[in-house]
Amino acid sequence: MGFARACSVALVGVEGVVVEVQADLEPGVAAFTLVGLPDKSLVESRDRVRAAVVNSGAEWPQKKLTVGLSPASVPKSGSGFDLAVACAVLGAAERIDPAMIADVVMIGELGLDGRVRPVRGVLPAVLAAAEAGYEQVVVPEQTAGEAALVPGVSVLGVRSLRQLIAVLCDEPVPEEPVEGQGRPDAMLAGLMIPGTGLAPAAARGDRSLPDLADVAGQPRPRQALEVAAAGGHHLLFSGPPGAGKTMLAERLSSVLPPLTRQESLEVTAVHSVAGILPPGEPLVSRAPYCAPHHSATMQSLVGGGNGMPRPGAVSLAHRGVLFLDEAPEFSGKALDALRQPLESGHVVVARSAGVVRLPARFLMVLAANPCPCGRHSLTGAGCECPPSVVRRYQARLSGPLLDRVDLRVEVEPVDRADLLGHGGRGESTAVVAARVREARARAAERLVGTPWTTNSEVPGHELRTRLLVAPGALAAAERDLERGILTARGLDRVLRVAWTVADLRGADRPDASDVAVALELRTGIQRGVPMGAGER
Repeated sequence: MGFARACSVALVGVEGVVVEVQADLEPGVAAFTLVGLPDKSLVESRDRVRAAVVNSGAEWPQKKLTVGLSPASVPKSGSGFDLAVACAVLGAAERIDPAMIADVVMIGELGLDGRVRPVRGVLPAVLAAAEAGYEQVVVPEQTAGEAALVPGVSVLGVRSLRQLIAVLCDEPVPEEPVEGQGRPDAMLAGLMIPGTGLAPAAARGDRSLPDLADVAGQPRPRQALEVAAAGGHHLLFSGPPGAGKTMLAERLSSVLPPLTRQESLEVTAVHSVAGILPPGEPLVSRAPYCAPHHSATMQSLVGGGNGMPRPGAVSLAHRGVLFLDEAPEFSGKALDALRQPLESGHVVVARSAGVVRLPARFLMVLAANPCPCGRHSLTGAGCECPPSVVRRYQARLSGPLLDRVDLRVEVEPVDRADLLGHGGRGESTAVVAARVREARARAAERLVGTPWTTNSEVPGHELRTRLLVAPGALAAAERDLERGILTARGLDRVLRVAWTVADLRGADRPDASDVAVALELRTGIQRGVPMGAGER
């Protein structure tokens, strides 16, 4: 009788659970039984592993084989357990020393010829292994850079099961052809990469991004964009087609500050689980930008799918921008599903396979036309939409959803002087981004020692009791509250925006002019306030 164990990781959303893969060989009729709540793709690993072992030059044991995945109560899915199952079987058959693999976490899919194929979610899996105290990880060669982002973990990248067997048995490592665009032969498997963290991929930082200076005119929407970036406030652009709503939204992510190390790991983990990490860029260093089509379902927005739920658009936009163009065209059920993540910064998806909590702290930008034809606000343009159609169209954005939007700005058509450049180009992304970084630094210094980092995260109670504005600054906001123009939540959001406006101009606390700017950006009612920072 032979017994051996290896370790792998089961992903539940973007969180991992270390799974012990146990292999037991007993005399009897040759059979292969896999237990431990596997899904269909994991059950099929029996055939993949058997073929991979034989085609790697090892002998398949002709005995009764039982492979158990513990803890058995955790649902397990995917093909990432293949490598651990194969090594546990070879350890039980004494082809390799069981002690060599007992405390090694192995993640990877096996091809029938023994090649090791990459799988989704390597980064969160290695993070879970490190938190559980494991120090050695084996992954496919293509994902070794992603795994090495986790500090304190030694990573072994392999191209084939044959190479892994050679490394574990201290034999010469055979040469294997590089599949696709793998690493050069000088970095073949067998080299342990200390997991001290890799620098963010230069390709992503050097990639050309759209410049805010390309937007013609639109001083007030540009100011709103800057305020949104500085404080993390949600934003609604409404106006006719061709006014520049999409251009503005596409440039917001480049105005946001670069992600911190912790934020980069959070974003990379989500993108790794979704399988959308670009080749050669193991670490996401810039704020992501996600713009789903208006035909997107509720599941594609907030997460879901068959079996264990997968990240949706709100999670793919974590720490970045979620842009909903033609927002009234989205289904009402999908838009209303955004309320929870907008408030809490995460989304909880319950399915029969389990409950998953996914990160979803994003900056939402909505763009909407005034009516189905888009000409309702244009004087003399001849909008033919009946008033009832216009009202129904505008009512598709529900009041509870709009109440969570801090900034609501009308985007007017571009005039000839601005379009032809006679009025001069607006400020570039670099200039605006520098002001945004300074404003965020002021907010972070003020909020040190608290769980919040941006003004949009501060609860209303704190704004009304500890972070006080200048005396008499709230007079206009209080009048709007009494008239029903503002709700209680709306007043809190006006206070948050006022703090951001004050941070942008370098003030210690908001005064009446900052509150007036915040009120105008939220209600759209002209207050006679001067242009702010982004409209110079």
